[in-house]
Amino acid sequence: MDDYKLKVFCTVAELKSFSKASEVIHLTQPAVSAQIQVLEEFYNTKLFERTTSSVILTPPGEILYKYAKNILSLYADAEKTICKLTGLVKGCIKIGATSLAGHYMLTTLLSDFRKINPKLKISLHIGNSRRVIEMMNSATIDIGFVEGRAVGHKIAIEKIYTDELFLVVPASHPLARYDEITIEKALKESFIIREDASSNGRLIEDFFGKHDIKMQGLKIFMVSESLEAIKNAIRDGLGVAFLSKLAVKKEIQDGHFRALRIKKNKITQDISLAYSKKNTCSHLVEEFLAFALRYNYDELFAA
Repeated sequence: MDDYKLKVFCTVAELKSFSKASEVIHLTQPAVSAQIQVLEEFYNTKLFERTTSSVILTPPGEILYKYAKNILSLYADAEKTICKLTGLVKGCIKIGATSLAGHYMLTTLLSDFRKINPKLKISLHIGNSRRVIEMMNSATIDIGFVEGRAVGHKIAIEKIYTDELFLVVPASHPLARYDEITIEKALKESFIIREDASSNGRLIEDFFGKHDIKMQGLKIFMVSESLEAIKNAIRDGLGVAFLSKLAVKKEIQDGHFRALRIKKNKITQDISLAYSKKNTCSHLVEEFLAFALRYNYDELFAA
């Protein structure tokens, strides 16, 4: 069905920005503008008022937005009802995930789900938790996997696992012989930090803040948004980092890394599923959501 223009239109309306919409739906900004222009020409009216900092719906745009949301909802309901009747579960699930979930958790989860739904297709978008929530709010994705504190005014957030972060060091490091160390010992090390926008970065900042230690006082060698870059830096002896055991599970099992606790401290973060509060998702998304909510994540995170 030709509902794509309506999806683009709703995304621009909800994000109040052509540039943000182009990012989340992976179209160039001119392509987004072209989709809107087709609708404006069809209805022979302006749908948006453009300002220097934002775009807002015109009165006709407000009317179209209400109808567009209902139309898209009806499409989803029709698909869901027919799929339930025929027993056919196929299609594409659009998933947004943080780097931890996307790279180290979802492959196993999706592999297990595919065994019972072999016609499954996935569109996966990786970003920090804030970006995933933005994509959920604009209905660019069906389901999101986020870390740490996450809120969304149109979405539900349900915890699926409480993850623990450890101080990860190379197996050859002098600290590798310990299971836990004092915070004073840790402070002598060079740190590799996740970028500030990540939940991991905020969590570590909060952890040190509780001990009246400012991030500026740490010996920070590198800041990176890439988990793989951080792991390579640890492997090459450039520093240590606070990471989930899931991200370094293979390296720990292979004997390359060690994961240490800080004495009298436990650094934890929630990993949660984000999904629409409205019952407008497809039958396939409903099936995957139910599967993901009852999945046993303990074996994934065990190292």
